[in-house]
Amino acid sequence: MSLISMTGFARVDGRAAGKTWIWELKSVNGRGLELRFRLPPGFDSLEAELRAQAQARLVRGNITLNLQVAEAADAGPAYRLNEGLLDQLLALSARLESRGVGAPRLDGLLAVRGVVEPVATAEDETARKEFEAALKAGFAQALDRLVESRAAEGGKLAVLMGGMLDEIAALAGKARETEAVRPEALRRRLRQQLDDLLALQPPVSEDRLAQELAMQITRLDVREELDRLDAHVGAVRSLIVAGDARGVGRKLDFLAQEFNREANTLCSKAFDAALTATGLDLKLVIDRLREQAQNVE
Repeated sequence: MSLISMTGFARVDGRAAGKTWIWELKSVNGRGLELRFRLPPGFDSLEAELRAQAQARLVRGNITLNLQVAEAADAGPAYRLNEGLLDQLLALSARLESRGVGAPRLDGLLAVRGVVEPVATAEDETARKEFEAALKAGFAQALDRLVESRAAEGGKLAVLMGGMLDEIAALAGKARETEAVRPEALRRRLRQQLDDLLALQPPVSEDRLAQELAMQITRLDVREELDRLDAHVGAVRSLIVAGDARGVGRKLDFLAQEFNREANTLCSKAFDAALTATGLDLKLVIDRLREQAQNVE
């Protein structure tokens, strides 16, 4: 079974060039393909290339693609000692000591502005390229996992929808066995309609009689609707087991609408309680089928 769901999730993390990163890709239902990239400042230049990769792998769904970047915890000191300034302060303290002033404490010296200063955050071009290459590789891996996740969910959908198709086929068969659908029941019904027409005063013309009978035959005979239901069941089964599962969601949604149309017509034509009850049961199963079809890519 080869359906693909629009629901899925993937997470990949890694480390490169003194930084850590996390890709999180989340997919939910959507009418088309909508990609929402959430990238940290300074990484917007990656979006065009990554968007093209995602568009090549995904057909439908609302996809959130989130990147988190942080400095590695053991990437090295975040501050450095300004030894030149510290040497000046030590020389000045030695002069003060010679005049009888007490020696300064170490924490006092380190608290002097400029003695301890943050390391410049600028990175060289080599480190930047290394980190971007790691991000791209991580994204490709996350995209693979998202596709696998959606395929796994699609397999579950295929099993679920297959069970619903079995229910629809069984209900259509039950409807065929209903007394009201049998030819003798149809003949009795038509005979009653004919007797009612012949009893009208003034009597109806032959043309009018023929028209009324033709309309009644169309209204009472539900075998065409049942044949179409069977055909739709076969069409959906074919889509579920098709070799290429991408983009079949819209076809399934259309067929679900066709299912519903046949069930509505069946209920409107039914002239006994048993057939009406079967038609209503069909509508319930078809509604569930349509909900699931809307999850398919």
